[in-house]
Amino acid sequence: MPLPDASVVKRHQPSRKTVAQELAVHARVLFGPHPFTAELSKDQLARLLPEYFAMSQAFPHLQAGSQKDLVFDAISRNRDVPRHVELTSAVANFICWDETGGHSLVLRGGNAALPNILNTEHFHSRLLRKDASRLLGRDIHPNYGTTTRRYLRILYDGLSSKDPLVRCAYMVAFELHADEMIQQLWATLVKAFNVRADDLQYFRVHVGGQDPAEKYHGEMTSRLISKVVPADGVARFLDEFGRAYLVNREWCQSLVRLGSLDAGGREELEHSGRCHCGSVRFYVRAPAEIHAVRCNCSICRMSGFLHLLVPEDKLRIECGEHFLTTYRFNKNIARHTFCRVCGVKPFYRPRSNPSGFSVNVQCLDRRTIEAVKIDDFDGENWEQAIASIGADWPA
Repeated sequence: MPLPDASVVKRHQPSRKTVAQELAVHARVLFGPHPFTAELSKDQLARLLPEYFAMSQAFPHLQAGSQKDLVFDAISRNRDVPRHVELTSAVANFICWDETGGHSLVLRGGNAALPNILNTEHFHSRLLRKDASRLLGRDIHPNYGTTTRRYLRILYDGLSSKDPLVRCAYMVAFELHADEMIQQLWATLVKAFNVRADDLQYFRVHVGGQDPAEKYHGEMTSRLISKVVPADGVARFLDEFGRAYLVNREWCQSLVRLGSLDAGGREELEHSGRCHCGSVRFYVRAPAEIHAVRCNCSICRMSGFLHLLVPEDKLRIECGEHFLTTYRFNKNIARHTFCRVCGVKPFYRPRSNPSGFSVNVQCLDRRTIEAVKIDDFDGENWEQAIASIGADWPA
């Protein structure tokens, strides 16, 4: 991964831009347009918003609790809480306080307003729920889907890391990404639903108006760098920052790719796949929990192919179709397609369903797969086996 020049976080070089602004620019150069800049349909946004709402609801609590084990470590060692833990805790606690409405409440009503913090309608996630429910014409509920659950676990691991440099990188990356993410989602929602931007309160509070809150979150977390990252750790910080920023971007990309429900009512998402050399790349829509088939016919046994059967419209070839070569044998019905560079068979047209595809689960990116359930199929005795189950199975 290319890295921005280390001068963006050196403390002795003043710049017209703040460190937060410099890092945000470099992140956009590294990763390109945000996934939410895509033109999304109302149906896509209806699937996306409950997942986004789940993140919005969970994040402040994860951020506030992320320092817990670091404090218990000091307790168990009978030592002072380290300075770097004090610093990240101060920022984490404020972000939670702000996201749960406390900061704006006190700004409006002073200390006398503090008892009103018990009114959880001030939580920013509640503002989002109101906006989203109005747009969709129904009350939404958080959907902690497979991708969002995995994302939040990775995020918490970074925010709670015992390594202060990693912890700082995840805090900075989340807040700088949030500014870009919220702005792009706001613009996409306004366009898709043809509403006034200022009518969406959650977005206006974070990135709208003359004095948006998200800007200060980015500045606050970025100032941790000069206090937590040693001079000889700048390059490592930038590397960790890039990794952390990518975690957030990949989650957003997965939300854009969320599909509809399969025949069994399970939510589908888009899994990416490739041959061994990467010449052939593709996407397939399937649930996070994959139902696969292991066949014992001669070619499957030799190649170790693990079958995921999908209709034709569930598979999309991204690139490299011209690298595929076809092999047929026996009945000459199945069209076995191999990459002619590396010899791997990422998918093919099976005998049981020549108008669809059998995708090799071994070629899929495991990060979007929650579990794989495997059934065995007696491909050595194909006719008898297919007749006994009365269903489409591979060959």
